[in-house]
Amino acid sequence: MVVEVDEDTCIACGMCEEECPIDAIVVNEVAVPDEEKCEDIGKCVEICPVDALSL
Repeated sequence: MVVEVDEDTCIACGMCEEECPIDAIVVNEVAVPDEEKCEDIGKCVEICPVDALSL
């Protein structure tokens, strides 16, 4: 499984990118999880201020 991003909700604040301990998400216009690196830790989901991420 990989973190899912609601692109309409994501504000590209970068908090998820900073919080991910394995650098499995990058933020450009929206958050983009790396499907090969993501281990479903969920820290990005917890920190998202607009609930744009889900597992």
